[in-house]
Amino acid sequence: MRPERYRAIADQIAHDIRTGALPAGSRLPTHRELARRHGVALATATKVYGELTRTGLVVGERGRGTYVRDLSGFGGLDARRLPTWARVADLSFNQPLAAEQGEGLRQLLRDMAADADPAALLAQHPAGGRSADRAALAEHLMSQGLDVSADDVLVTAGAQHALDTVVSALVAPGQAIAVDALTYPGANLVAETRRVELIGVPVSPGGTDLDALAAVCRTRAVAAIYVMPTLHNPLGFVLDESDRMRLAEIARRHDCVLIEDATYAFLQPDSPPALHTFAPERTCHIGSLSKNLATGLRYGHLVAPRAHRDALIRVLRASSWGTPAVVAAMATRMLGDGTVERMQKLRRDDAHRRQQIAAAELKELGYQANPAAYWGWLPLPDDVRADIVAHRLADNGVLVSTADAFTVPPHAANALRVALAGPPLDELATALRAIWDAVRLI
Repeated sequence: MRPERYRAIADQIAHDIRTGALPAGSRLPTHRELARRHGVALATATKVYGELTRTGLVVGERGRGTYVRDLSGFGGLDARRLPTWARVADLSFNQPLAAEQGEGLRQLLRDMAADADPAALLAQHPAGGRSADRAALAEHLMSQGLDVSADDVLVTAGAQHALDTVVSALVAPGQAIAVDALTYPGANLVAETRRVELIGVPVSPGGTDLDALAAVCRTRAVAAIYVMPTLHNPLGFVLDESDRMRLAEIARRHDCVLIEDATYAFLQPDSPPALHTFAPERTCHIGSLSKNLATGLRYGHLVAPRAHRDALIRVLRASSWGTPAVVAAMATRMLGDGTVERMQKLRRDDAHRRQQIAAAELKELGYQANPAAYWGWLPLPDDVRADIVAHRLADNGVLVSTADAFTVPPHAANALRVALAGPPLDELATALRAIWDAVRLI
C-alpha cells in the first residue's frame, strides 16, 4: 500500500473534524470497520488513526474506541487561544515578568542611546555573535557551573533557535533522535519541520529510563539524544550525577550527539554538573535568557563541540545570519551589570512561592511538581479526559496545556501541564481552583 493512501484517508477525516462534520465527542469506526469502508489493509487503518492521534485530532480510549477530541481548549503548539479580553488566566505558557522590568528597560534604552556611537547598533553581527557577546555568555555560564571558553559559545535567537540549529546541522532528514516520551513541545516541532524521527523513551517523574534508552540505541541508528537533565519540562525532575555520567557513556558507545536543554536550569542552581561536563566533545548545551529575563528577548546560546562548530555556524548563517545587534547589546549589558543575576534570584523566589500555592490548591488531585519549577504536572483519572477539562476551563477563561502537546507518538498520557508564572501572584489560587472545579465536576 502506497504511503500516500493512508495520508489521504487521514486528511479527509481531519477535514471533517475541522469543518464540524465530525463534531467533538464523535465515536469513529473501529480499525477494522475503517479498513473495510476504504478497502485498505488493517495496518493502513491503524496508520490513519496513528496520524490523527499524532496531530491531536482524535483520542483513543481503552476498551471504548476512538473519539474526536474537543479542540476548544488549548491543546497543542498552535492551538486556538482565547482573546486577551476573554482570558481570566493563562496557565498554558510561562511568561514571567516583574513589575520593575518595564522601567529597567526604559533606563537601559536611554543608556544605549547615550553611547558615543549608537549607529554601531545598526551594524550586522557575524553568525554566532561578536566575541564580546560570546565572552559575556561564557562568563554567565561559568556562574552557572559550566566552564567553557568564549570560542565555544555561539549566540542564537533563543533556545528554540539553538535546538533547530543543532538538528539542522547534525541530524540528516530521516535520521532519528531519542527523546523522553514526554518532552518539550518545541522538539516535536523541530522534528516535524526538519523531517527527522523522534523515538520516545519511557520517562517518569523519577527521570528518564536509561535502560530503555540504551536498548533503543542498541537496536536503532540514533543520531542524537535530546534531554533536559535539570528541571525537565513537563515533569520537573533533575537527573543525578550518576545518571548524567551514564547518559554520556551511552552517547559515546553509540556515537550520538547529546543535546542538553538547560533553559530552566537557573531555577535550581544546586543541581549536579551540566551534562556537557561529562561529554564536552559531543554535547550541544543550549539555553536562553527568555525565562530568566523575558520571553520577548529572543537571545540564547549554544555551546558547540569543536568538531561541529563550523557546521553549526553555517546553519546560523543560513537561517538568520546573526542575532540583531540591538538585542545583543541589551543582553550583554544586562549580563554585565548584574541584572540577569538579580532577576534569576527573583524568579527562583517567585517560582517557590507559586509552587507552594499550587501544592496547597491541587494536592488532592495528585499534582506533581518540583518545588523549584514554574510548572506542574496533573495526571487525570482514566474517566476524565484532558481535552474535556481544557474545554471546560476555556469556557471559564482559563487556558491550560493538555498532555498531547508534550507527548511523542505513539506514547499517550492523560494529564494537564499547569504553567504558574503568568497570573499575578494574588490571582493564582483562584485560577488553580478553577482546575479543581473542572476536574471534580466531570
